[in-house]
Amino acid sequence: MISRPIPQKLVDAGISISYAFEPGDLGRLIEIHGIQNFQDYGFSPVHEAYCAQIACDFILNPNPGRSKAWLAKKDGVVVGSIFICELPDDVAQLRLLFADKSVRGSGLGKWLVEDSVQYCREMGFKKVFLWTVDGLERAILIYKSLGFELTDEKIQLVWGRESRELKFDLVFTQ
Repeated sequence: MISRPIPQKLVDAGISISYAFEPGDLGRLIEIHGIQNFQDYGFSPVHEAYCAQIACDFILNPNPGRSKAWLAKKDGVVVGSIFICELPDDVAQLRLLFADKSVRGSGLGKWLVEDSVQYCREMGFKKVFLWTVDGLERAILIYKSLGFELTDEKIQLVWGRESRELKFDLVFTQ
């Protein structure tokens, strides 16, 4: 895989990318997801637990295959993330995209999605998909700008409120 350089704007902002968890990274990742998503969207602590479960399952997976995590750090502290989780049949799921409010507007979120999508292409996945909820407009705009298409939606009571969940797919042409 050809590693894409981190944009100079992110480097100038003091952001680096790590691909492996270090002590404290998991706790910080879950903390920022829980606090910021409560403040921004009113998500309950169940959402925080859901994020923790995804990250724990990722770390504890004895056969990660092509799964990969990007942890954005500033001054050694996690400020953002994105995960690619390998599923059967050359399908990948994009999970836990997040940029802390302290780095929003830096282009971090867009770069994380772009880099993870490029990784999926290079690793031979046929498709990458994600689930999100209506109202996360910054992320949805990024997904659409990269060619993701809305393929499913459902209304559910999750994370302390009724939400319209949206599934986006990006199919790679060979």
